Amino acid sequence: MGSNSSEPFPTSFKFLIAGGFGVGKTTFIHSVSEIEPLTTEETLTVASVGHDDLTGVGDKTTTTVAMDFGRITFDPQNIVLFLFGTPGQDRFWFMWDDLVDGALGAVVLADTRRLEDCFAAVEFFERRGIDFLVAVNQFENSFRYQPEEVRQALDIKPHIPVVLCDARDRRSAASVLVQLIEHVLETRAL
Repeated sequence: MGSNSSEPFPTSFKFLIAGGFGVGKTTFIHSVSEIEPLTTEETLTVASVGHDDLTGVGDKTTTTVAMDFGRITFDPQNIVLFLFGTPGQDRFWFMWDDLVDGALGAVVLADTRRLEDCFAAVEFFERRGIDFLVAVNQFENSFRYQPEEVRQALDIKPHIPVVLCDARDRRSAASVLVQLIEHVLETRAL
């Protein structure tokens, strides 16, 4: 943005990237953010034994203990998205109420190896009336399900989008955000 004062301020929106422990929220934000994301990653230690279920999350060695923050700008539309990644473990869920304040919508990341881990996030946004979509992060060595199969397994309402993505891929993550914006606009127009 130049120094010309006649340029309009960008329209900004806050979105949450949510889901269970180890689903790829931090990776999603890192892949799409135009700035170096702010992260609150800490090393998993022996103290987390009994608290964090590492089943199905491979070689995960760190975890988000507060939030992740990133930003993406769509220049032609003069839109800025502020992305806030939520912590995935139950013991940090008290922060979700603060993070959701002012959010226009959310991406609930799902991992088909641990699909049940996103039930709580889906319920959280449904109860608060926050528009969201479910993005199935396609991990290597995981069984590939079609979006409609995931919708049925999670009992997702027909109007809520269920899409496939690769959280590591910038274009894939950006596509999910575009679909979320379209979903929010469509829902608000009704």
